Amino acid sequence: MPFYVSPEQAMRDKADYARKGIARGRSCVALQYAGGILMVAPNPSSALHKISEIYDRIAFAAVGRYNEYENLRKAGVTYADITGYQFDRHDVTARGIANWYAQTLGTIFTESNKPFEVEIVVAEVGAQPGDDQIYRITFDGSVTDEPGFVAFGGQADQVSAALKERYSEGMSLAEAFSAALDALAAPANGERNEVATSLEVAVLERAREHRTFRRIRAARLEELIAESRAARSAAADSPDADSPDAATSDAAATSDAAATSDAAATSDAAATSGEAGSPASTPGPATSADPAPPAASEPPTGPPTGPDAGSTDRGSGVGGPPAGPPL
Repeated sequence: MPFYVSPEQAMRDKADYARKGIARGRSCVALQYAGGILMVAPNPSSALHKISEIYDRIAFAAVGRYNEYENLRKAGVTYADITGYQFDRHDVTARGIANWYAQTLGTIFTESNKPFEVEIVVAEVGAQPGDDQIYRITFDGSVTDEPGFVAFGGQADQVSAALKERYSEGMSLAEAFSAALDALAAPANGERNEVATSLEVAVLERAREHRTFRRIRAARLEELIAESRAARSAAADSPDADSPDAATSDAAATSDAAATSDAAATSDAAATSGEAGSPASTPGPATSADPAPPAASEPPTGPPTGPDAGSTDRGSGVGGPPAGPPL
């Protein structure tokens, strides 16, 4: 008699087996930019593609076992062609193809002893950025709608976290490629130089008519890599506004400005006091008579000269320094 295995344990074992196989590969990314959708995948082979065209405005990218996702790609192309021929070309959408892939992978995962070790992304570029669609289909047939960007296969969590920090809406192609390159060079996914030397890059260009899929090769790819390195060097050379040096410089500038303002205010106050209290500013003829002593009730207007010679606080420091030794 064969050993009994519960359905939960069987599904768990299948899922672990598929995840381990997918994690052995390298992550791929797909993200939106101002002119369409960019797909970047590390691929040392120039003949076996991870990124391909499915239909007019739809692209396919996958990671895992090549023979398994290549069979899925061909089946997807056939499904899209038959649907467009039987109905209309506009009826072929990324959502419909993603649902068909989900049903196929779900059936294989449930009924087969060995699941497919693949993860798939189906992307469609629309007439407007809001119409773009990116779907991720996992080995068990789960479908998720990924707005903006997605990282799949390999160490997808680390790559996705790095891509989230660098992604922004409306990026140019060079900026999007630089963000994808930085994310793919995240820890546990490979070195940056190693990633840059073996890349497969393709785009869905919104402005192109009919077939929007285009591969980026040779000279154009070298230009994008050079632009990415130049932007990275410029960012490294420019001072950061949040750095301690910048904060010290700002504090010093603020202190100098405050000191200058205080000095100007003191100078203005002294000038005003001199104009108001100096005899030269008072018009009238000069007299030789001594001015009358101030009244007893008025406080002295001059600087403090210390206590009187006969006072009891002589030499105590109250009111000024002592007048001198007693005679």
